[in-house]
Amino acid sequence: MPEPIRVIQYGLGPIGSAVARLAVERKGIEVVGGVDIDPAKAGCDVGEVIGLGRSLGIPVTRTLPETLAHTQADVVLHCTRSYFDQFKPQLLEILAAGLDVVTTAEELSFPWIKDRAQAEEIDEAARLAGKTALGTGVNPGFLMDALPLGLTSICQEVDHISVSRVMNASERRGPFQAKIGSGMTVEAFMAKMAEGRMGHVGLPQSIGMIFDTLGKELVKYEDHVEPVVAEVQTDTDHFSVAPGLVKGLKQVAHGYVPEGEFVTLTFLAALDTEDACDTVQISGKPDLNVRLVGTNGDLATVAMAVNAVRRVHAAAPGLVTMRDLPIVTAW
Repeated sequence: MPEPIRVIQYGLGPIGSAVARLAVERKGIEVVGGVDIDPAKAGCDVGEVIGLGRSLGIPVTRTLPETLAHTQADVVLHCTRSYFDQFKPQLLEILAAGLDVVTTAEELSFPWIKDRAQAEEIDEAARLAGKTALGTGVNPGFLMDALPLGLTSICQEVDHISVSRVMNASERRGPFQAKIGSGMTVEAFMAKMAEGRMGHVGLPQSIGMIFDTLGKELVKYEDHVEPVVAEVQTDTDHFSVAPGLVKGLKQVAHGYVPEGEFVTLTFLAALDTEDACDTVQISGKPDLNVRLVGTNGDLATVAMAVNAVRRVHAAAPGLVTMRDLPIVTAW
């Protein structure tokens, strides 16, 4: 029987804790450490911090070197921030320590077009260490890129790809509800969006993966965001939104080839939204219309991160994306 893959959970917020709980349950994985910058978590047992309901006999540390001082590991499950300036130093440290890394950082999911210089830096660090880095999740990482790309395998021609994701954000965690502007005034929402650090992250990366994989020339990318405003009182476990305040957002991105639009991605996440589903439409030969119902963004992100561990640990060194790996499945 093969030795279990030893993993360290880096980032113990809501998603990181859920990832760690699934990793603990998964045969073939052994959780050996936990890292989080929150001083209130330092020294506590990982099992207690992640809400497992039992002790694992593993202390949370504030830094990766502290954890590696008392254990050995193979892979780091990294769940902290979305943007390169926030997560790049952490990934470089992980790779320099000689560890593979699976991260939910959206900007790493396909950085070769929008952030090529930073992608090359991560790739070089991974190759020097002989290790592998992957950015993934449900979206980006699957619904708006890997899934439609997989569907093109049964197409003789592809003229246009449209993906729509509609989510009832009331079912999501509190930080996600905050990220889509819940409870804000429209004016505050627009001001925050203008700062560039709110809303969904990953649409440029998904479009980049589709274009690059299909050999298309991306001549123009554009997107826009608008608030979804509550018409009635809307309450969740985390927010109370009065009529006239923001309860979510709609983001639409377009990617163009020289002949015109080739990809449209629509992301709508709002509290109490009905008819939540994911739809992929491919115009070509043949035309395809695939509707997926039941995707829970938090559960799916956690599953993708943990399910990718064995593929990443077995992959060749370097920065890889979901299109580069064998099909990631439950295991």
